[in-house]
Order: sequence, then structure tokens, then C-alpha cells
Amino acid sequence: MTPQDKTQIRNAATVIVLRDRLTTPRILMGQRGAKAVFMPNKFVFPGGAVDADDHHIPLATPLTAPNDARLAEDGDAALVPALAAAAIRELFEETGQVLGAPGAWPDAPADWTQFAATGHRPHAAPLQFVFRALTPPGRPRRFDARFFLIDADDLASDPDDFSQASDELSHLQWVGLDDVRGFDMPFITEVVLAEIAARVADRAPPASVPYFRNDDEESLFLRLRGHKMPD
Repeated sequence: MTPQDKTQIRNAATVIVLRDRLTTPRILMGQRGAKAVFMPNKFVFPGGAVDADDHHIPLATPLTAPNDARLAEDGDAALVPALAAAAIRELFEETGQVLGAPGAWPDAPADWTQFAATGHRPHAAPLQFVFRALTPPGRPRRFDARFFLIDADDLASDPDDFSQASDELSHLQWVGLDDVRGFDMPFITEVVLAEIAARVADRAPPASVPYFRNDDEESLFLRLRGHKMPD
């Protein structure tokens, strides 16, 4: 395997679940394992790479505007539904939380059978696209991660029940925005949290979405507004 193969960039989706935003805002986080290749021991939001099946998942509701257009900017529009599906799947796998609309799903793919068993289909409408970051070169794994924000009220599950969570994240907990700085987090997680904290009381999509693009030539800070990128 060549060095380039080792650092192949994978599309990924991450979900920030915000609870009690108008009173005592808290976000759902967990700790990665000590032996994890990517960001060991760090406290992170649930999320992960887009899988092949995510491209073919029938969403009960689609992403809404302007989130869909901003996801497509500087990217592949065909990837947009897969990113939404990956976000919902990873949230369920890592926390047991269900972002779903009631409905039977008898032909769900293998990675989605447990989700379907809850009596729901993936519900993308609440996902609000709020941040994008490309992992810098030189890392053992590189991801083009899209961060989505939802309210805990959008969940179809008990926000305190983590019984269906996998073991990918430990110490799952609701962390107060005033307390989160005391946790060991990746730098980019701190940056995203600052964006969330600055507009915690605003339920509308942001005016534009920050995009940290760390490619092989340079690092850029861009703003995604849902317009076609220049050639």
C-alpha cells in the first residue's frame, strides 16, 4: 500500500445533539478508546465515515434547504443523502439514539436492521449542516467531515437511554456547554463547539457554514453558502 493510499480521504458525518438549549444547554459526547487509530482517548461527538450502503438508504424525510445546497457546494450533490444517512446511522450505532420517523422497514440493509427494529425509518429533516472540516495531511486517517446539529427534542428515543449503543464510544454523557472545556477534545471539536455556543439560542440555519479545508497545498477557511463554487 502506498503512503497516498494510507491517507485516502473518506467522507464522514458527525452529529451534535443539543439539549435544553434555552435553559442549561448540553451536548452529547463520548470518549474514543485508548487503542483507536484516530483520536484515541478524545471526547468527541458521535460520527463516522460514510459506508457503501448509505448511498442507497431510503430516507423518510430529506434534508431541507439551505442545508442540502450547502452540502453540495465544493462537493458531489449525489453524496448529500448519503451524508444524512451516515449521520443518522452513526448516531444510532454509537449512542443508541434514534433520529427517525415512525414506519416499517422490512428490507433494511444489515447495518440498519437494529435501527429498523425500533419501528422507525431515517428522518433527515431535522439535520442542520453547521460545519465542515478536512483532516490535515500527515494523519493516519483523513476525513472530510460534515457536522450536523439537531435538538434532543427531535429524537424518537429516550435521550438518557444508551442501552443500544455500541462500544465505539465510552462514557456517553450530556455535557454542559459551560463545562465542556474541561474535557480532552480534538482541536476541531473545540472550534465547532465555539460556533455552536455563539448561536445556541438561534434555531435557524447559520448565515453560512464554516469550512476548514486542509489540503496538500494550503489550509483555507471558507464559508459555504449554497452557491456553485468557481471552476
